[in-house]
Amino acid sequence: MIGITSTVPIEIIMAGGEVPVDLNNLFITHPERSRLLSEAERFGFPNNQCSWVKGIFQVAIESGIKKVVGVTRGDCSSTEKLMEIFNVLGIKSIPFAYPANRDRSSLLKELNNFARHFGTNLRQAERVRKRLSGIRRKLSELDRMTWHSNQVSGFENHLWLVSASDFNRDTEKFEKELEDFLREAENRPAFSQRTRLGYIGVPPIFDDLYEILEQMDARVVYNETQREFAMIKPVQNLVEQYLKYTYPYDIFYRVKEIKKELKKRKVDGVIHYAQTFCHRQMESVVFKRVLNLPVLSLEGDRPGMLDARTRTRLEAFVEMLKQKV
Repeated sequence: MIGITSTVPIEIIMAGGEVPVDLNNLFITHPERSRLLSEAERFGFPNNQCSWVKGIFQVAIESGIKKVVGVTRGDCSSTEKLMEIFNVLGIKSIPFAYPANRDRSSLLKELNNFARHFGTNLRQAERVRKRLSGIRRKLSELDRMTWHSNQVSGFENHLWLVSASDFNRDTEKFEKELEDFLREAENRPAFSQRTRLGYIGVPPIFDDLYEILEQMDARVVYNETQREFAMIKPVQNLVEQYLKYTYPYDIFYRVKEIKKELKKRKVDGVIHYAQTFCHRQMESVVFKRVLNLPVLSLEGDRPGMLDARTRTRLEAFVEMLKQKV
């Protein structure tokens, strides 16, 4: 198993005969998440370090991961230091960096270097990409059913798309379960919530965000980053796929895609979520000035249910949107 700290070209890892494991998903679905954080803090991680960093560190240790791919540019500012800690503990770290200028030749070079780490090449990785493209098309249909026919909930959309970062370590099982879910969803009546929301930023650490919003007669019809993780845009090759992936590049490239999707999905307002102690909290400054829709900024620290203050802010935001519609 190859641990990954964020979305990376899993086609290359799989072409090399390895199994990619998204440590974020392994952490957030762990039955003892709070204990993992406490263990990481006892190891020496500071209290004001992002919970995702502490969680993926501890879950990697306890899962016996021996190699970890760290995204050293285009994701978390703490990843380089996390990789150094892994190296000290005898866990091999493999760097991957998205080019800051989103340059095609720079990305191609990075992909080739990455392939060499796994004893493979881009020709073999392209075969894997084509094999996975069928699953990604099904995920695209699931996404369409979230905003167009309104038969998929915001949480279901979140869960399926975010799981595509590693396909739950078993692509065949994932595809079969996805097909079963789509058949079931196609026979549902449409959801009736009136207020349509966009969710942008990293996936939430809260367990009940989507459920609480639906109780308030609102529903998320666009999960920005989760959709990017799923790589559901049509592409011709691996380089194009990771050039179209907006999350690791500058915010204005992301904004173009966000604006397009918000308009297409007839979104009434936007929730921007960032993790406590994360530099991405500053993105709200840009989003509130360029999206031309009401934006509510939220932050979360540790896994669990929404706190009373956040619930109150969400309720006030949804009520404000209802009055504008």
